[in-house]
Parts: sequence; C-alpha cells; structure tokens
Amino acid sequence: MSRNAFGRLCYILANVGGLENTKNVTVSEQVAIFLTVLAHHKKNCTVKHDFKRSGYTISKHFNSVLSALLKLHNLFLVKPTPIEDDTTNERWKWFKGCLGALDGTYIPLRVSLKDKPHYRNRKGDVSVNVLAVCDINMNYVYMLCGWEGSAADSRVLKDAMTRDNGFKVPNGNYYLCDSGYTNGDGFLAPYRGVRYHIQEWNSHRTPPQNAHELFNKIHARARNVIERSFALLKGRWAILRSNSFYPVKVQNRIIMACALLHNFIRIEMPVDPLEAEFSEVDDEISDEHNSTFIDQVEPSQHWTNWRESLATNMFDEWRGFH
Repeated sequence: MSRNAFGRLCYILANVGGLENTKNVTVSEQVAIFLTVLAHHKKNCTVKHDFKRSGYTISKHFNSVLSALLKLHNLFLVKPTPIEDDTTNERWKWFKGCLGALDGTYIPLRVSLKDKPHYRNRKGDVSVNVLAVCDINMNYVYMLCGWEGSAADSRVLKDAMTRDNGFKVPNGNYYLCDSGYTNGDGFLAPYRGVRYHIQEWNSHRTPPQNAHELFNKIHARARNVIERSFALLKGRWAILRSNSFYPVKVQNRIIMACALLHNFIRIEMPVDPLEAEFSEVDDEISDEHNSTFIDQVEPSQHWTNWRESLATNMFDEWRGFH
C-alpha cells in the first residue's frame, strides 16, 4: 500500500467509519497496527513489542479498526458492469452481459476439537468455505464467510441467494462458475467430463477437438479472474494463509476486512504491485422478493440450449481461423 493510499484509508476510517484518536494512539497508528497483523499474521506479543504498546492496547485498537472497516462494506464493495456487445477484451468477448466470476475458497482456522469434523474440508484441512464473487477487474462484488469447510460450494451459493440483502443476479446477466455449481439462469458453468483447467491446455497438448472443448477452454481463461483474485488476496494478507489465532466469528470478520482492503488498494493505486506475479493461476482439481433478480439456482433447458448455441458459435469461428 502506498503512502497516499494509507493516508486516504485513515481519512475514510476516521470520517466515515467513525474511528477516533485516543489519548495516546492516533488513527494512523491504529490502522498501522491493524495492517501489520493482517499482512504478517503476527501474534499480539510480537506486535506489542514492535509498536511499544501493551497487549491490551494492541487488541483494543485491532478490534476498533476492524469494526470501523466493516462499516464501509457498501463503500468498498464494487458494483459490476456487464460485458458490452462491442468489447474488445479477448477473454470476455464471447460472454456478453456477464458480470464476472464466482467460486469458493478455503481459509484455514483453529476450532475446538469437537468442531473439527464440521470444518474439515475435502482436502482434510480445517477451514471455512468462503464464497466470493468478483468482476472482470478482480474487485470483489460479494463475499459470504462463515460456512464450515465441509459445506459444498453449491450449498453455500444457495444460502447466499436466499438471505435478506444477500447475493443478487439481475435478470439478463450472469456469472461464470466452475462445474461444482449448477448450470442455470444467472450461472454459466463449463461442460462436465470435458477437459477444462488451464494446466490441461498447455501448448504441447492437442488443440480443442469439438465445440465443448473450445467452450471450456475459453470459459476457463475468463473464469480464471476469480482464481487470480484469490491468489492476490492470500498473497497480500498472510493471516489468510495459515491458522488464525482468533475465534471463528472474528476470523470471518477478518476475511471480509481483507477483501474490502483488497478492493480499496486496487481502486486507489494505479498499479497493484502484486498483480504481475499472478497473471495466470489455475484452480485446484431484508429485502422483499424482486422480480428483476434471479433468486434461485436451478437448472433450465433454455439455459442449457443457450450454452450449446454459444459453444457452437465459438467453434465455428475458431475453425474459420484454423
């Protein structure tokens, strides 16, 4: 984070988030303490030595900044813009009306022995399953934290869509997702049983043999934006890469705070210094009902037919150049 971005963050937290100077600790020092914990995942005893403060002071101001930052979620979460018909972006030109991509990711944490079976994911690690939605610029649109690692991605998505003030997809728009989700209105998934992951499309492999393979290849390149956003998020904040020292409830709040700071940095700084390191990242194998939004995740024949037509058009154009 640049000095200018840090200064602006302090200003916003003070004037919008309600963070205040105390008798001995300024807002800027409080924010510096908070960012140090997130970026380096240092224990309280280490941070208090670095800042020459008591452990109580470090803990108090960490939680103060965390609360102030979460008040800014409406300010820092972005509103996605659909892909235009005349876009020249090679990754996205086939996905007119698309808003971005979504996926789940695991964040490790510590829980009591009796709770470990609920939080153990399919890899055997203890974690929470976090649903994240981003736009084509790797800025987060929505995030749901708190589900146990054992929960399936599709189940977490259904929960997000049924919550008051939860995740909404406008009719006529959609997000790219992987095959772990249902291919239905608002969610465009790849073909199952067909090679998909970027590592399967290395230059020494055979080119696409049919429309389904080509569709999956183009889909994977575009959907990779969510994997790159995860890589940036975890690369920037060490507290997301190893077991946290905080209770589960606080850890979930920290995950959201990291996502908000991720957006802030990318918006405030013209160049994200970490982005070049993650040009391509493969993924591992109270509102009332509003009719302008998709409010359920269900398969539909017309959506399947539309995907088939899109794949065929992709393949026809590709064969014209080969």
